[in-house]
Amino acid sequence: MKRLGDAELEIMLAVWSAGEPVQSTYVQEKLRGERDWALPAIITALNRLVEKGYLACEKRGRGNLYRALISERDYKAAEGRGILDRLYGGSFTGMVASLCDGKAIGKDDLAELRQYLDTLEGE
Repeated sequence: MKRLGDAELEIMLAVWSAGEPVQSTYVQEKLRGERDWALPAIITALNRLVEKGYLACEKRGRGNLYRALISERDYKAAEGRGILDRLYGGSFTGMVASLCDGKAIGKDDLAELRQYLDTLEGE
């Protein structure tokens, strides 16, 4: 799976949040305020995502509908695994230790993680 750039990820998050095929104008409106893109730039980015295999494009009247071919969950799982491997040599403990040392996560986050792990062990 090819890695998404920041702008492409923003677009994919907008498409995923819709839960259904969207038009380019939907993406433009969803990103308004975060990144005010001109419509032609959004259309170019959407078409690039089609070429990369992340989206499918269906002609509808005078416009196009874009739908995700890769789920948000699958992308995040692959990206998370890649970060874990690249930065921490595949060590989850190393990643958590680094985040704790850097004060990126606190006691509440650790409690939430502990609760999640307990749930997994109970399955």
